[in-house]
Amino acid sequence: MDERFSRSARIFGNENQEKLKNAKVLVFGLGGVGGAVCEALARSGIGEIGLVDKDIVDITNINRQLIATESTIGMKKTDAAKKRLLEINPNIKLAKYDLFYLPETADKIDLTKYDYIVDAIDNVTAKIELIKRAKEENIKIISSMGTGNKIHSEMLEIADISKTSVCPLARVIRRELRNKGINHLTVVYSKEEPQNLDGDRTPASSTFVPLSAGVLIASKVVQDILDIK
Repeated sequence: MDERFSRSARIFGNENQEKLKNAKVLVFGLGGVGGAVCEALARSGIGEIGLVDKDIVDITNINRQLIATESTIGMKKTDAAKKRLLEINPNIKLAKYDLFYLPETADKIDLTKYDYIVDAIDNVTAKIELIKRAKEENIKIISSMGTGNKIHSEMLEIADISKTSVCPLARVIRRELRNKGINHLTVVYSKEEPQNLDGDRTPASSTFVPLSAGVLIASKVVQDILDIK
């Protein structure tokens, strides 16, 4: 037993901790939500994580993205995430995919290599394509809805997308999926009304909501892998 995860094993059991070590999770988007997902999964003992993002770390990411520090500004997000996760667990297996996931690039990633997919993308077209392909391959997927312009992390919840309300992104995704015959999807979303004081179209962001959403997603992933009800 790796001592890094001895405290977790006392909750899950040694056999389940071994299941996490053998699990493979693919994370799309390494921003505030996705970065927190990756870190929580790594600290839980997930043995292999795929990292998908084309962006570089910007100084404006520092308020909410775990991979964003003074030393990582200007780095590819996949490189920054890899560096951080290896410092948490040097034995973790990491695959980097430096691309914008869209219908025209989707074939560059073999989803079937993974047990679970996390969608932390903020592009509607990309989200729909990823969800559609995951459903076709019968791979478990959980999607993050909007976390921008929000303050109250206590208003986040896990739900089927058919049960969501208030969240503008969830409304769009729900409609687009329904048009493709997909009626069910596990999501993390918030019922908090969006807040943005200056009216800028670029979403404002707090520290709390994206990070909390990421941890909530990671918790669901681990529970599903271990079949914890």
